[in-house]
Amino acid sequence: MKVRAVISLKAEHCLDLLLGIAGLARSTFFYHQARLRRSDPQAELKSAVKTAFDQAKHRYGHRRVHAVLARQGWRVAKKTVLKLMRQLGLHCPVRRRRRYVSYRGEVGKTAPNVLDRKFDAEAPNQKWVTDVTEFRLGDRKLYLSPVMDLFDHQIIAYTIGNSPNLTLTNNSLRDALATLDPGPRPGQALLVHSDQGFQYQHRSWQRLLAGAGATQSMSRKANCHDNAVIENWFGHLKEELFHHTTYTDTRAFVAALHDYITWYNNHRISTNLKGLSPVQYRTQALAA
Repeated sequence: MKVRAVISLKAEHCLDLLLGIAGLARSTFFYHQARLRRSDPQAELKSAVKTAFDQAKHRYGHRRVHAVLARQGWRVAKKTVLKLMRQLGLHCPVRRRRRYVSYRGEVGKTAPNVLDRKFDAEAPNQKWVTDVTEFRLGDRKLYLSPVMDLFDHQIIAYTIGNSPNLTLTNNSLRDALATLDPGPRPGQALLVHSDQGFQYQHRSWQRLLAGAGATQSMSRKANCHDNAVIENWFGHLKEELFHHTTYTDTRAFVAALHDYITWYNNHRISTNLKGLSPVQYRTQALAA
């Protein structure tokens, strides 16, 4: 800005000469100089925006930052938060597409798409979704198998392993089923949805579901939109944790992954959950 340049040089050079070179009228210069000397009226708000962004480990866009500010009592428009974040250079990462595909043809028994893209649930443990995603760490690979409850999008169980095998997926389902209260459950039976990966066509997976009295559902072949919620979560996970950090130690990455899922369940706010985290939303719903 011309005014800033003149201010920085006027101690060493004639002001009239500098104004002539810059093409500024004296009145214009002194007006803008006075403005620059005033305190920033949005300084406190900018500080709150940056604090919210930093506390979320740079994983929030302007909508979630706005939700944090609203919870703190700020009355500010989302567009204002977006503008201030741009001014402060605060940018959350943009998601990329995942690559791992578990489909190997019909190697077992497939199930119909009972979920049918009805991704809402009226209560916990009515609808679960699951999938497997891959992480490349140098010359090594790690795989994550989470089980998500569609009621609040909470990751209720997950396993991490070196291979996308039956043990990986079966253990995550077994751990998820262990969270259920024993005995009959009134109301809608549990529905567990996945893609047509070989792990979910296997009789061991289907025995676990049958033993829990759960109904199996599968996406149509090569149709990721039928399991869009868990796919979307994988996108957030990789952009917020993985793509912008280089992990050379698998143990460090596994620790970071555990930390992320804990943070996601307990603290990461969702605009679809009234600005609450999954655990906060479930707690509030069950207390009502």
